[in-house]
Amino acid sequence: MADITRILVISDGKAGHENQSLGLAEAMARLRPAEIHTLRLDMKKWFYYRLKAAVAESANYPRPDFVLAAGHATHPAALRIARKYGARSISLMKPSLPASWFDLCICPEHDFIGKPIPPNVITSKGALNRVVPNTGKKSGKFFLIGGPSKTHGYDEVALIAQIKDIAGDDEWQVADSRRTPESFLHALKKELPGLTIFPHQQTQPGWLAEKLSSVKTVWVSEDSVSMIYEALSSGAKVGVLEMPRLRPDARVIRGLEVLRAEGFFDTKNPPRTLAEADRCAEILLREQS
Repeated sequence: MADITRILVISDGKAGHENQSLGLAEAMARLRPAEIHTLRLDMKKWFYYRLKAAVAESANYPRPDFVLAAGHATHPAALRIARKYGARSISLMKPSLPASWFDLCICPEHDFIGKPIPPNVITSKGALNRVVPNTGKKSGKFFLIGGPSKTHGYDEVALIAQIKDIAGDDEWQVADSRRTPESFLHALKKELPGLTIFPHQQTQPGWLAEKLSSVKTVWVSEDSVSMIYEALSSGAKVGVLEMPRLRPDARVIRGLEVLRAEGFFDTKNPPRTLAEADRCAEILLREQS
């Protein structure tokens, strides 16, 4: 029987952070037999007691080979638990603690534009995610809508105009997100009553990853950077809906411009499907061998 790689994910309870860690863990499990366990921190506790409780709880899981952590609040516990069990500590974003404290950091490449990359850092195109392309036939056209953010504003009239121009008379589906203003879906229904709408309140965890893996074409509003990278990982052809930029020089926007220059938003002939979780998993497991 092949050796089993044991992976412990340290979670702060934030879906976006946990999905990054699980995306890497699941990619590792696709390459080698693995057990994945998730230890969720009690974020209501003060730092010292939260750390102490996490270390104590780690004894309830198999001795890990890898400890994965995304989100600054997870880093102290990940480092302490990894040291306790002799596991490799992996940060899935640029840590606030010194990167050299971790065995390896996997960081979006836009964090290091114009900067030297430390020797224990692997850069990825965007944050890792759990989306895996469906090997079957793809069908359907999909809009993914975010909302106002630190880097983007919101122009509902211009956004709906773009959607009308792209959709035409074809059959399209649309999903909003927690950041989407409530007025959006009401206004969209008036302009395009034939669209199939999936309000985020009516979808379950994991629904988006499964949906993206099967659709043929996806257009994502530019403010939702994580959804753009998920779409690019799905095997679909991806376009970007323009949104007002509040911080044109922000690292995430500069990262999107790199993708645009490389042709990833060409809905006719994109260069390739992103598979960053799989690529990083291969590196980790190769170094372990």
